[in-house]
Amino acid sequence: MGSTEPKLVVTEPELIKQILSNKEGIFPKIKLKGLVKKIFGDGIVVAEGEKWLKLRKLANHSFHGDCLKDMVPAMIASVETMLDKWRYHEGKEIEVCDGFKLLTSEVISRTAFGSSYLEGQEIFALLTKLSSLISRNALKIRFFGIRKFIRTKDEIEAEKVEKLLNESIMEIVEKRQDEVITGQASSFGSDFLGLLLKVHHDMDRGNQKSASDLIDECKTLYSPLTTITRRIERKVKLGKYEFPANVDLIILPLALHMNPDIWGKDAHLFKPERFSEGLAKATNGNAVSFLGFGFGPRICVGLNFASNEAKITLSMILQRHKFTLSPNYVHSPFVVLMTQPQHGVQILLQPL
Repeated sequence: MGSTEPKLVVTEPELIKQILSNKEGIFPKIKLKGLVKKIFGDGIVVAEGEKWLKLRKLANHSFHGDCLKDMVPAMIASVETMLDKWRYHEGKEIEVCDGFKLLTSEVISRTAFGSSYLEGQEIFALLTKLSSLISRNALKIRFFGIRKFIRTKDEIEAEKVEKLLNESIMEIVEKRQDEVITGQASSFGSDFLGLLLKVHHDMDRGNQKSASDLIDECKTLYSPLTTITRRIERKVKLGKYEFPANVDLIILPLALHMNPDIWGKDAHLFKPERFSEGLAKATNGNAVSFLGFGFGPRICVGLNFASNEAKITLSMILQRHKFTLSPNYVHSPFVVLMTQPQHGVQILLQPL
């Protein structure tokens, strides 16, 4: 965690529900510092108050209803591109983790920004590098004030990566703006970037978003987290305990998802059928027991977007291929901001 604030790990579902519902505003997001702030800035992931409400409203419009339906052709096209490459590995072993990462970046590039695969790949690669630098320094504690005078090699590298990242995003933004200015397009578009640009150019200065806001918001779309954190704003009773202000609360979704008291003795096993009768049945009516996308008013705005992408991808794969894990696969999950396989995922691919 790399800080000196007291921390409390919360694993009880009812307490987590109280924290994430945050009805009285007692449990705001933790204020990011150091390298982590470079990847999230002040975007929707960390914003609070009026700014968060405005960003959330924009994002809700972009990733729900008709807008989501309009994204389906781009998702299908991106999966088609990936599967065309798979044809050359039929009957052989193929490593698919990198391919899925590439698919994710391409889908986001096409649907949220209307940009090309190459532009999305560049942004995703820079975010991955920045994530690696953050993870490498997550548990390091610096003496108070020393950062003002002495910067580490990783901090210098992170600044360079952040600069390249911001420049890459601004290239996409400026390209879209130029198309409208030169008459090649009649509007900024209805995707997420288009809506952000409309607000950026709003005649009402109270509604405007700065270039920095645009960059921060674009970056948040590429980087999910595995840990949910909140801060106690003032003295509060949490369950039967009382806690003072300025305590960091750490929620680990995996701790909930592997809890045998909630999911049964087979909680550690891969059993998709446990969801066959719906989430409510699988969690015994305790929805907060499943935190795949968070919970409460700040539940991940990309829930439906990500679910649609996963369903489309899986259905298209299963229409063409059957596969098994390769004997060379080594199960070794590790975290670089998000959980991922340390040695990739190797499968044996067969055509249907």
